[in-house]
Amino acid sequence: MIIDFLYLLIHCYAIFAGIFSIAYILFYVFLAILSYFAIIKHVKYQRYLEEEVLLRSNHILGVSVVAPAFNEGVNIVYNVKSLLSLTYPKYEVIIVNDGSTDDTLEKLISEFDLAKIDFYYQEKIPTKPVRGHYRSKNPVYSKLLVVDKINGKSKADASNAGINSSQYPLFLCTDVDCILKRDTILKLAKPFMESTTRVIASGAGIRISNSCDVKEGFLLKVHYPKEWYPRFQELEYVRSFLFGRMAWSQINGLLLVSGGLGMFDKEIVVNAGGYWHQSLGEDMELITRMRRYMHDSNKKFLIKYIPESLCWTEVPSTKTVFLRQRIRWARGLIQTLYLHRKMFLNPKYGKTAFLILPFFFLFEFMVPIIEFIGIITLISSFVLGLINFQFLLIVSLLIYLFYLSITIISILIDETLYRTYSNYKELLTLIGMAAIEPFVYHPVTVYAALKGYWYFFGKKEQKWGVMVRKGFDQPNKK
Repeated sequence: MIIDFLYLLIHCYAIFAGIFSIAYILFYVFLAILSYFAIIKHVKYQRYLEEEVLLRSNHILGVSVVAPAFNEGVNIVYNVKSLLSLTYPKYEVIIVNDGSTDDTLEKLISEFDLAKIDFYYQEKIPTKPVRGHYRSKNPVYSKLLVVDKINGKSKADASNAGINSSQYPLFLCTDVDCILKRDTILKLAKPFMESTTRVIASGAGIRISNSCDVKEGFLLKVHYPKEWYPRFQELEYVRSFLFGRMAWSQINGLLLVSGGLGMFDKEIVVNAGGYWHQSLGEDMELITRMRRYMHDSNKKFLIKYIPESLCWTEVPSTKTVFLRQRIRWARGLIQTLYLHRKMFLNPKYGKTAFLILPFFFLFEFMVPIIEFIGIITLISSFVLGLINFQFLLIVSLLIYLFYLSITIISILIDETLYRTYSNYKELLTLIGMAAIEPFVYHPVTVYAALKGYWYFFGKKEQKWGVMVRKGFDQPNKK
């Protein structure tokens, strides 16, 4: 009797998993087609409004670059100089010292000749108390504003203080350790000035700076990461940024603009309430809330994505730090979906309700759970002698080949358009990593996701944790 019941459960799960896998593959084929046309469109029309014309225009939109800093004393001076060297005629750099316990603030004051100033600070978005604002006495650094505040225990709180202190209608939120291309502001601001429909946010590709040649905050040469975890993350970034987000941008379906590189309409962000300081996925949660605000206000809007690598950032290089980051991301995903659950299938929210949120629930949140149940089912089938090895092998091979095809296509598109790596050996290594990713890296990400869900539903205290950085004092030697 029990055996018959287990057989029925296994059989039902096999049918469900088969239908789910087919739906998953078909949807990703759909995204692949969208991504292809979106990239072709971008390449064809990127000169619609000449960038040189924008740079000389008297009507160019001002941009505030907001970069929170907590205990970044190792590289803070170099990183600020890098941000101050961006090519854009009308911008400011706002460094938010989020209660650092090291010498971050002291180094800023000393290097940039800062002095505390009287500043008209409007707390449009509530934050932890701001202790003061600093500007340089040296006109060379006139674009720099440093905000010193009490630690808010999250990047969101620091970002909100920077937004409150900003003077321009657009702000670019980044991490102080990120290395931006010189024309990043222009690339991200361009959609806001080109479109007749209001653009509320824009994002672009992020790459990994681990193992790159970096000197005094400037990227000299791009290299494929040498360490294992950064190598797999590079692969993941290429696939998700160039393939996934470009497709969603084509149908105005972006639900995530990376916290490391995102430009926003300040008015909409403030009206939506700013970053939520309790969120562990503040970038996704903000975009979801902005979409909700625009739908509630019955206003048309666009969220744009530029398929170019404009930012390089250091990623976790050890398993411990990597797991901590991915557990937080998983908790941030389910936290956002739960917080905005009333939007699901609500006609008021259009494609956000019927396409975007269901996708993230089914194909982002549910996939690790389904994979885990699948492993249990596979083991049970083997023990009960119910497994069809030939069928399992065929299905597994088809799914693996589909994944590999999508990944290699993303890599080749990226290399064809942007020639990112210094030689073909690095490119071939990346493709080789794609072949072993499902067996080596993917199980770790599934484990992190499940642990994040467990922590969320178990209501374990939410913490950001610390990202230990190695810094970039000298270029890497070959």
